[in-house]
Amino acid sequence: MFGTISYNVRGIPLQLDIQCIQALVLWRESSSLINYELFKGYRQRGGKTNEFIAGYDFLNTTEYNLNINVWYNSTYNDNTANSFIAALRVPRLVNTVSNSYLKFIRGTVVDMLLEYVKEMPKVGTKFRFDLSSLLSALFFTWIVELLFPVMLTYLVYEKQQKLQIMMKMHGLKDGPYWLISYAYFFVLSVIYMTFFVIFGSLIGLNFFRVNDYSIQFAFFFVCINLQIALAFFVASFFSSAKTATVIGYIYVFGSGLLGAFLFRFFVEDRTFPNGWVLVMEIVPGFSLYRGLYELGQYAFSGRAMGASGMTWGNLKDPINGMCDIFIIMTVEWASLLLLAYYLDQVSSVHGGVRKRPLFFFMCLQKKHASSLQKPSFVQRDSKVIVDMEKPDVTREREVVEQLLLNPNANQAIICHNLKKIYPGRDGNPDKLAVRGLSLALPKGQCFGMLGPNGAGKTSFISMMIGLVKPTSGTSYVDGMDINIYMDHIYTYMGVCPQHDLLWETLTGKEHLFFYGRLKNLKGTELLKAVDDSLKSVNLFHGGVGDKQVGKYSGGMKRRLSVAISLIGDPKVVFMDEPSTGLDPASRNNLWNVVKEAKRNRAIVLTTHSMEEAEVLCDRLGIFVDGDFQCLGNPKELKARYGGSYIFTITTSPDQEHAVKQLVHKLSPSANKIYHISGTQKFELPKQEVKIADVFHAIEDAKKRFAVHAWGLVDTTLEDVFIKVANGAPAFSEAREPTHSL
Repeated sequence: MFGTISYNVRGIPLQLDIQCIQALVLWRESSSLINYELFKGYRQRGGKTNEFIAGYDFLNTTEYNLNINVWYNSTYNDNTANSFIAALRVPRLVNTVSNSYLKFIRGTVVDMLLEYVKEMPKVGTKFRFDLSSLLSALFFTWIVELLFPVMLTYLVYEKQQKLQIMMKMHGLKDGPYWLISYAYFFVLSVIYMTFFVIFGSLIGLNFFRVNDYSIQFAFFFVCINLQIALAFFVASFFSSAKTATVIGYIYVFGSGLLGAFLFRFFVEDRTFPNGWVLVMEIVPGFSLYRGLYELGQYAFSGRAMGASGMTWGNLKDPINGMCDIFIIMTVEWASLLLLAYYLDQVSSVHGGVRKRPLFFFMCLQKKHASSLQKPSFVQRDSKVIVDMEKPDVTREREVVEQLLLNPNANQAIICHNLKKIYPGRDGNPDKLAVRGLSLALPKGQCFGMLGPNGAGKTSFISMMIGLVKPTSGTSYVDGMDINIYMDHIYTYMGVCPQHDLLWETLTGKEHLFFYGRLKNLKGTELLKAVDDSLKSVNLFHGGVGDKQVGKYSGGMKRRLSVAISLIGDPKVVFMDEPSTGLDPASRNNLWNVVKEAKRNRAIVLTTHSMEEAEVLCDRLGIFVDGDFQCLGNPKELKARYGGSYIFTITTSPDQEHAVKQLVHKLSPSANKIYHISGTQKFELPKQEVKIADVFHAIEDAKKRFAVHAWGLVDTTLEDVFIKVANGAPAFSEAREPTHSL
C-alpha cells in the first residue's frame, strides 16, 4: 500500500510519501530482552534506525486489569518530517494494544478508537536552581559571624596591652568605655550587614528578594547585638589576643558546620522534642543558623511556588521557629551583656582592681556619700611601730597623722599606713610587699623613690594608680580616698608606666588628642596642648608626630609616654623610670620637661639613675624590703649616710702595709672597703681628715715608694644607695663609728 500525505509545518507545505509494510510479531520471555532488542541499533552509523517499531510488556496484565508497558524507539534523522512521525507514533501504539486487548476479552465485534494523546501545555522557561536559598544557612552563618573574632581580638588586645586600664587611669570610666566600644562595634556591624543584604539583593539572591525586608532587618538587628554582647562576655576569659583569635574562628566555623550537619537534622525531625531544640538554640551560633535556615526554606518554597517568602504572618505557623528565635536571642543579648559587665568588674584578667562579687550593693550604699563635692580626711586607727633608728621616717609618719587631723589643701598625696600583702601559694609564706608606708607629698614637689629590684616600689605605684587594692591603710589624692573615689581620682592623675602602653596603629599626635579629650580639653586649647606636648619631647618637627607609633624607636615611645602623662594639667603624676632607653641628649631634655612640669603639680618618680634622682627630685626615699629606710633631699642623705671621703690608691703589692700605715696616720677610724692586687680603697670620716693633709701625705709617700695612682672623692648618692640597700649602719649621728684598719 502506497500513498502521499500533504501537511504544513510552521506555514511550510510539505509532502510525505508513505508505504505500509507487513509487521512481524515476536515474543520474548523477559522485559530485559525486549529492551535490548529495541535499543540495540540506537544511533548506528549512517543514521540507520532500529528495525523494531515497538515492544509491549503484558506480564502484569490480567483478565480484569490492563497493565502494560509500551516501549518504542524514537530514533530518527534530525528533520521536520521524521519529527512529525515520531509525534504520531505514541497514540497509534497505545490504540493498537488497547484494541487488541478488548477484542481478546470481549470478542472481535468490540472496537475502540483512541483519537490522540497530548501533553499538558506549559510556559516554556529555563530551569533555575536556587542554590542560595538551600545553602544560605551554612554560608550565611559564616559570613555573619566573621565579625565576632574581629571584635573579640580587639577587646582582648586592649586588655593584654593594658590599654584599657591606661585609658581608665587618664579619666575614662567603665561606663563610657563600654558605651563607646559597643557603639563602635554596632556601627561597624550595621554597615557590614547593610552591604551584605544590598549586595545579595542586587545579584538576585531569592533569600533576600523574596523574604520580607522588615523581618530581615529585625532578625539581623537582634543578631548583631547578640554577637557584640557575646564578644564582650567571651573577652572576660582571655588574656592573650592570639589565643582569643584562634578560639573565635574555631567557634565561627564549628558552629556553622555543627548547625548544618547536626542541628539541622534535629530541626527537620518532627518526632524530636521541640524543647530540646530550644535548649540547643541557646548557643548563639545555633540560634543564628536556625533563623537563617527558616528564611532560606521560605525563600526556596516561595520561589518554587511563585509565592512570597517569609512575612510577619508566617510567624504564627506551628512549624516556623522564627518567633522562638527572636525571643531567645533578645533575652540572651541582654543577659550576656549584663553578665559580661559583671565579670569585667570582678575578674582580674584585665589587670585592674578586682571588685568584690557583690560590688553593686556597695555602689547603692554609697549614693549618699557621692553627693559630697570633696570628702574630708578621716582619722583611721592603726598600730604604728616606731623605729628609733629611722627618725626621718618617724617624723614623716607624725606629719601624716597631723595632716589627717588638720587637712591642708596644699597636700597632693597623703599615704597613711599603706600595706600590701600578697598571699603565699604552694606552701610559701605570704609576701609583705609594702609595710605600713606613710608619706606626705605637697604640690610643686618631685618625690623620688629609690630601691633595689623587688623592694616594693612597683606595688606602691600600682596601689596609687589603681592597679591593685591595698590590703590595709589608704592614700588620699587631692583629698580623695583611693579605696572609694579612685574613678574620680583618675581625672586628676597622669601616669607614665614602666612599659609603654600605646596603640601601634595610631600616630603620636592621635594619642595626645585622645588623652587630651579625656582630660576635658577642647578646641584651640586641645590643639595648643598637643603641639606644646610634642615640642617639649622633640616629636613635633619633621612630621614625627604624624607617624604611626609602631614605627617609633624605643626612646621616641618613651618620650611620648611622658608627654601623655603630662597633658591636661593633671594634679598628680606618677612616672615609673621615665628616662629608660633614652640617649643622653634626650634624657637631659626630658629632665627639663619634668622640672618645668613639677611647678604646679606633685610628681612621684621611680628610677635607678642616681644622677636623674639628684637632678629632678626635691626629696628622696630609699625603699628597701617594703618600707622607707630614709627620707630627705639628696644633700641631706649624702651628709647623713656619706660623712666620709673615699680614698683610693694604687701601688705595688709589697707596699700595701706602708699604705695602711699612711692612711692610719691620716684617719685612725678609716675603714678599708676594697682591696685587689695593690689597689686599696678606704673610707675616711670627714671630721678626721683635711684635704690638704691628704695631698701632703701623698707627696711624702712618693719619696719612699712608687704611687701609680690615687684619688679622693666625696660620697655620691650611689654610695648612699648601696650602703642603705645593703643594710649598713645608717645614722652616724646616732652612733660613733668603730671602723679600724
